[in-house]
Amino acid sequence: MREIQSTEATAQLSAILDAVERGETVAITRQGRRIARLVPEPTHHQERAAKAVEALRAFGQRNGSISADELISARREG
Repeated sequence: MREIQSTEATAQLSAILDAVERGETVAITRQGRRIARLVPEPTHHQERAAKAVEALRAFGQRNGSISADELISARREG
């Protein structure tokens, strides 16, 4: 979980919301004390996961099956 000062959060709100949308949780602090936490909506996360699973299935149908090692290697390579 990333922590950010409230003054920075105000200035960087759009970027913070982008990070939360990607699944990151962000804690907002004031004078070193956590005052709020932004977390992704569960339904949004579920939708992203469902789309990722569907993309993997489509990839498998196009390219044949791949091993777990190949999948992990591809993930590491980006």
